[in-house]
Amino acid sequence: MHKKTVERWSPWILLVATILLWQIVCSAFSIPEYLFPSPWAIGVQLVEFSGVIAGHAWRTFWVTMAGFGIAIVVGVLLGFVIGSSRIAYAAVYPLMTAFNALPKAAFVPILVVWFGIGVGPAILTAFLISFFPIMVNIATGLATLEPELEDVLRVLGAKRWDVLTKVGLPRSMPYFYGSLKVAITLAFVGTTVSEMTAANEGIGYLLISAGSSMQMGLAFAGLMVVGAMAMVMYELFSWIEKRTTGWAHRGSQGE
Repeated sequence: MHKKTVERWSPWILLVATILLWQIVCSAFSIPEYLFPSPWAIGVQLVEFSGVIAGHAWRTFWVTMAGFGIAIVVGVLLGFVIGSSRIAYAAVYPLMTAFNALPKAAFVPILVVWFGIGVGPAILTAFLISFFPIMVNIATGLATLEPELEDVLRVLGAKRWDVLTKVGLPRSMPYFYGSLKVAITLAFVGTTVSEMTAANEGIGYLLISAGSSMQMGLAFAGLMVVGAMAMVMYELFSWIEKRTTGWAHRGSQGE
């Protein structure tokens, strides 16, 4: 029980210790706020511009979720196709890997030409950067189905479709939730990067505006808000994962 308590509170303890150390260093060395603001200065800016930050944060949030939703649909469909066929796996997977290696920020100017300044480039950037982990994990969950298990199911009269939908997909759920936790954080990155060059609102736009006016406290406050939103969504998917795929959790987690 004591171990569980320590494990539960350890992230918060580390966070508080980091903030205290950060504040001490900034105060001890008198670091100018326009170079590296202290946590106190960031907090002041966060309160002072709370309304402005909230508006930009909401825009970043719903744009991210839109791109992330598209990534889930496309990632699951592609993952199912690739994981259910060895030919599709051999043909498509290398191409998708090469595409994933491309820097997604490089697509932003192209998306601006195609869709103009606004939500379009941000949604698509969030989608492009986040669908790959979902696709890979779904494909991996299906492709790594034990041949012996599949043979037994075939002997019992199961068709290929039955094996994939009734055994393969449920078996892929732990992979799926694991990919969601990675993909949602990447989606926030994609949205923010796009907003820095192809939007007139959002946290990315706020970062550029604050940086150009040397308001580093406001810029760091925006970064903190993005991190907080990503962390909340990560924890939400972790909570759903534990309650829907408890059978797949390692035994050490319950010790």
